[in-house]
Amino acid sequence: MKQTQANLVRHLFNVIHSQPYHTHRFNGAKTTQPPRPDPERRRSATPRPKLRNRTTPFVSDVKEVRDQDEALSLFQEYNEMGFKHDYSSYSALLYKLARFRNFEAVEAILDHVKERNVRCGEKVFIALIEHYAKAHLVEKATELFHRIPSFNCVRTLQSFNALLNVLVDGGRFSEAKDVFYCSYKMGFRPNSISFNIMIKGWLEKGEWEEARKMFDEMLERNVEPSVVTYNSLIGYLCRKGELDKSMGLFEEMIQKGKRPNAVTYALMMEGLCSLGKYSEAKKMMFDMDYRGCKPKLVNFGILMTDLGKRGKIEEAKSLLNEMKKRRFKPDVVNYNILINYLCKEGKAVEAYKILVEMQIEGCEPNAATYRMMVDGFCQVGNFEGSLKVLNAMLRSRHCPRLESFRCLVMGLVKCGKLDDACLVLEEMGKKSMQFDLEGWEAIVVESCSEDAVAGSLVTELISAV
Repeated sequence: MKQTQANLVRHLFNVIHSQPYHTHRFNGAKTTQPPRPDPERRRSATPRPKLRNRTTPFVSDVKEVRDQDEALSLFQEYNEMGFKHDYSSYSALLYKLARFRNFEAVEAILDHVKERNVRCGEKVFIALIEHYAKAHLVEKATELFHRIPSFNCVRTLQSFNALLNVLVDGGRFSEAKDVFYCSYKMGFRPNSISFNIMIKGWLEKGEWEEARKMFDEMLERNVEPSVVTYNSLIGYLCRKGELDKSMGLFEEMIQKGKRPNAVTYALMMEGLCSLGKYSEAKKMMFDMDYRGCKPKLVNFGILMTDLGKRGKIEEAKSLLNEMKKRRFKPDVVNYNILINYLCKEGKAVEAYKILVEMQIEGCEPNAATYRMMVDGFCQVGNFEGSLKVLNAMLRSRHCPRLESFRCLVMGLVKCGKLDDACLVLEEMGKKSMQFDLEGWEAIVVESCSEDAVAGSLVTELISAV
């Protein structure tokens, strides 16, 4: 036991003092990149057929790689093999690099594309604009939108709407308004999607009157509202508990020839549930068929969520069984609702049975399913169960939250299962995840409280940090 405790502390010491990752700055944003993989290992791990046997070899191969450096090396290898890269090659590489958030490499490839005068499609720029936004690089997204014509590519309303959405979602609503009202100068005529984005922006700010004015402006410009338009307005009113107004808009929507969809009904049902009117919400779902709209999984999910919130898990299970009887196949979201509320009630074992049931039914758990189960078992002190789920999660290529890792490691240490705790720490290292100093301190103090040798290592570690 003492040797294992000492090993745990040495593992911590090595993690703190080793630097397998380096950080680059890109316009003030930090991006952490793993070291380059060994070329011989990469080639042996992913053998490729000869070039002549493939119709679109690079595009197919680059989709399979899981490392940004490997993607760049692969690009160079095909160059050396005499393969002529075209737009499809460059766009596939750019998609891969953007997903890894290696925007320095993205910019370098874009410069290369421009130098070679490769004729580009707008689709790749829209994707990059969205990836910049996810990385909170809204300025870079805006800059790229304005640069699109320099790549021998014509901007359309699609990229305009992409930028508009990025600005709204990025909290730049004032800039979004400026862009929207400059649309005609840029040669764009806003469509229903453009107006929907602006309406969404006003509603997110809680400005109902302004959103309604935008709706009226939409009508004045002869832009026909879509179901999405009405759903945005109805959803806002329902969240505010203004069911009468939302019902009025619902009826107006029907009168104007727009048929409500399953999402419209789900929003109305959610509003009813929020006011404690579960029975009315359930009746509305079963009335949908008479209005020409077949219920969908989202409608059942609304009812199951409300039952879960009120602790009526058995009724939620019955509703799941009712879905199956009506030939609806529950999806991962429906099962996750049950798992979530069972775990919250401390019924992790019962929740695990639901997880097994969904797998038997042919529904694969997602990252949220595994995370809830890992946390659920930890919550009730069943760390062996949590470790079992973690292993299944990792085999499925999902990753827990850092807090889940910490809870599990602490639990395994308290149970005296230090070897398992070390294995979990190793998995964290593979995922490039590390505890902060406070987390490490808590884990090491717990593991070394009765071990003088390990305790001396802790003292050494603290003095070195």
